Amino acid sequence: MIEKVNPDHPDKVADRIAGALVDMAYAKQDNPRIAVEVLLGHGECNIIAETSAKLSVRDVWSAVWRITGNDEITVRYREYQQDEHLAENQSEGFRCGDNGVFRGCPVTEEQRKLSAIAREYHERFKADGKYVLDGDSLVVCQSNMEYWQDDIEADGCEKVVNPMGYWTGGSDVDCGATNRKLGSDMGDAMTGGGLHGKDLSKADVSVNVYAHLKAQELGEVVEFSCAIGDEKVGGVPYDEIVEAARDYISGLGGFEKFAEWGLF
Repeated sequence: MIEKVNPDHPDKVADRIAGALVDMAYAKQDNPRIAVEVLLGHGECNIIAETSAKLSVRDVWSAVWRITGNDEITVRYREYQQDEHLAENQSEGFRCGDNGVFRGCPVTEEQRKLSAIAREYHERFKADGKYVLDGDSLVVCQSNMEYWQDDIEADGCEKVVNPMGYWTGGSDVDCGATNRKLGSDMGDAMTGGGLHGKDLSKADVSVNVYAHLKAQELGEVVEFSCAIGDEKVGGVPYDEIVEAARDYISGLGGFEKFAEWGLF
């Protein structure tokens, strides 16, 4: 069984805003150090960033308004330098930026099926939605959709649509925060930290992506652990892991695009 939420779910909106700021940092520096936390809801968006690349406040505001589709949201942005000891860890090249445990898992057919269904609903309705597939039982909670508008095929699933009726969704209904939808982003994979709002030196990004890629390549579960300062993880040089993650995220279109759907 698996749950998937779409990019207009408030938590994913927060992830996308965080990703947009990471993209901004990479536009200013080749290898910035940045970590972003976003909390939004009910007309407000609060952002804290620890970053080596100074970001334009106006650009941050513009990103929030573009991603939320609401230029009346009040944006509060605070920016700080990375801790000097953490910065020193990366001063001579890429080394593991934190402790962590990571499990990569092959994406199942059930997960691929729900991901495709979620994308189809989002393409059709462009609004907050969440979807659960458990065997042949599909639950669709799609905001801003009357039940009679649902004309999307579900390949033999027994489908329940909006069991509580019509709903509007969005951040005026539920608050959103970064990295609260890791199940939707990662499926059966496991980690101790979040994927979004962080640069590639962070193991939460690079080792998770690397574990995912290795699991798809090998067709089996893979596991890694690391400590801050490690130059290798699972016998692999950390800079190789970083470059694999860089290629993957770049292929999607950047960190904001990565935040839309996660790893599948």
